[in-house]
Amino acid sequence: MTTPTSNIVLATLNARYVHAAFGLRYLKANLKELEADTLIREFTLEQRPLDIAEQILSHQPKIVGLGVYIWNVQLSLETAALIKKIAPQVQLVLGGPEVSYEQADQAICQLADHVLSGPAEGEFYALCRALLDGNQPGRTTALALDDLKLPYYLYTDEDLKHRVLYVEASRGCPFKCEFCLSALDKTAKAFALDRFLEEMDVLYQRGARHFKFVDRTFNLSTRVSLPIMQFFLDRLHRDSNVNDIFVHFEVIPDRLPESLKALIAQFPPGSLQFEVGVQTFNPKVQAIVQRKQDNHRTEQNLDWLCRISPAHIHTDLIFGLPGESLDSMAQSFNKLVALQPDEIQLGILKRLRGMPMAKREAEYELVFNPNPPYDILSTRDVDFESMQKLRRMARYWDLVANSGRFKNSLARVLGDSPFDRFMRLSEWLFLTTGQTHKISLKRLFDLLFDALTTEFGLDETSAKACLRADYESSGIKGLPQCLLVARARLKKEPGRRSTNKRQRVHGA
Repeated sequence: MTTPTSNIVLATLNARYVHAAFGLRYLKANLKELEADTLIREFTLEQRPLDIAEQILSHQPKIVGLGVYIWNVQLSLETAALIKKIAPQVQLVLGGPEVSYEQADQAICQLADHVLSGPAEGEFYALCRALLDGNQPGRTTALALDDLKLPYYLYTDEDLKHRVLYVEASRGCPFKCEFCLSALDKTAKAFALDRFLEEMDVLYQRGARHFKFVDRTFNLSTRVSLPIMQFFLDRLHRDSNVNDIFVHFEVIPDRLPESLKALIAQFPPGSLQFEVGVQTFNPKVQAIVQRKQDNHRTEQNLDWLCRISPAHIHTDLIFGLPGESLDSMAQSFNKLVALQPDEIQLGILKRLRGMPMAKREAEYELVFNPNPPYDILSTRDVDFESMQKLRRMARYWDLVANSGRFKNSLARVLGDSPFDRFMRLSEWLFLTTGQTHKISLKRLFDLLFDALTTEFGLDETSAKACLRADYESSGIKGLPQCLLVARARLKKEPGRRSTNKRQRVHGA
């Protein structure tokens, strides 16, 4: 098969195949007459830079646009170096959050012919047009949302079947949380609602059922959020054969008006997921990082979302914020555990290039890893040894709690002091295995049995009963050594709607 040639190749390395490069599709859609002469090439972190460079250059491009992110910067650097060594005549253009700021400090930026910052649809077109015409590129401003050509038609049928479809109803964020690059935005602006919903309907008619909104503040305005949620609810009610719609939103924790609650309550289980960024409940730390959050309302809203709403609730905490001690982190963690969300993502603070928090590094003795993903190593209040324990705790929490596979056993571990007791389990697991990754599920069952009976003093009969209940709802093959009875066969409930895989585990 002949490899197609193209003057412009847009490429990036996704974390996994299931992720589709939303930004590249925006760039291609807004290249006007150059769109037809542009190819998108997506790779993953498992591929070798030499192979990636070979595939990109096989199209004989004059311009290569490379999307650079915190998770792919190292492999992108190697790929960029190879492209410039093999084909120095190719114009290499970089874009993405990782290269939008502090460009002078980055080796990959020194390799590039051009580096674009922030939303670059208009700038990238102007640059490509100038380079192909042999002219000097001039300065351009970012396109207004109404002037952008929306990229959803560039999702292929293969994308619709097998990949996460990213969509956005708005851009920007009005809040100034210093650990986030969105703090640099002036405000949030919404796309024209009718136009956006028309695009969503086209995707739906093509068979799209899973939509992940990348809006930072989806529930900021009910003028936007209510019609969008109604759009999906109408299709669930209208199309009796459709039971697999799944929509993911990122929401502000302290803003949940009654009108939004009323609509949320009408969705069937398994169709909604809310990502709720709490980050910390400590008001002093919130003030340091310029995070405005009504903690009382946040707790009330989370209580309603977790106990009453049908939505799957994924919450976020950040370990390592300036001014936050271990005791403070423990209090936030315990408070969130008591609210019983489906997942608690324990994030480790990262030094994003350009984030306003960089100005606090000296005052709070913030020491970051110099290598991607630039995670915090120690602070004035948390030493390196303790931060390492927190990092391991976050990983084990993901394996044991966020997996949704150990509900019965987890309750026995957490008791009345979740942070201290899970930290105890975490340290026991690390001392026993020396690993935080590549622990098989069957082995994890056996490890939890040993921990429950030795570290937490549970009798063997009770420990086996907890783990047997967890095992029977886990769906894994093969019996863990700690269980002595045959695996029960699970029958699918008749008439049960299809749900997101992770939600099926949590709902078991």
